[in-house]
Amino acid sequence: MSLVKNTEISMKGVLICGGSGTRLRPLTEVTNKSLLPVYDKPLVMYPLQIMLDAGIQDIIVISGTEHIDQIASFLGSGSRFDCRFSYRVQDEPKGIAQALGMAEEFADSDNVCAILGDNIYFEDLSPQIRAFKSGGHIFTKEVTDPERFGVVELDGNIPISIEEKPLKPKSNFAVTGCYVYDSRCFEVIRNLKPSKRGELEITDVTKWYLEQGELTASILQDKWIDAGTFESLHKAACEVRARKKDIADAAKDAGVKSVQSEVAVS
Repeated sequence: MSLVKNTEISMKGVLICGGSGTRLRPLTEVTNKSLLPVYDKPLVMYPLQIMLDAGIQDIIVISGTEHIDQIASFLGSGSRFDCRFSYRVQDEPKGIAQALGMAEEFADSDNVCAILGDNIYFEDLSPQIRAFKSGGHIFTKEVTDPERFGVVELDGNIPISIEEKPLKPKSNFAVTGCYVYDSRCFEVIRNLKPSKRGELEITDVTKWYLEQGELTASILQDKWIDAGTFESLHKAACEVRARKKDIADAAKDAGVKSVQSEVAVS
């Protein structure tokens, strides 16, 4: 994965690296979860690449208080990634929607693409992000344990209901950690009430767009990993390694065949 940008679009990026990382202790007592290695790169670089591929150049990083200095030190101003970083600290983990709401002034009425810092996508999301005009757009993936996630019920590709971590899911389609909204999301967040968990739920933001008839969805065909546990972090590293090996082997085979062809011609 090479961190390069494409043509800039009029959209702001919100990279949400909050949460206390309790499922990854004691590693997260040493560093921020987003800086943990996934094979040969820190975890945060994978969602960052999604934004850069989509042409997003202005990105705010929302982090918890844990080791925020390390994230800022690693990412810096953004110049080496051909983008511009801003930073804000979420003092308490009060939900993804609260973290997104902290980016309102930064967004300055632009559309936003918010991605959770522990989500890894093995699929190019840039066509949908670039094509976005207004409303809300989510990326879904069929999973075997939907009760762990926000769950969307679909009629074809059309969302018809959405709920947060239901005991009896209406479908197996999880809402993954990439959310594309227009600027109205901030007004929605300002009017949200905390859930029973004491958090402002991102599912409630998405549900508002559904109720307006303005929510669209894409079904992911390739793998998606929520790398928030030891097991999923290891799984992600193995997947990245396997794919890099396949690319290297294919390049090697192509090189051998090219040499063989040149010999045969000469």
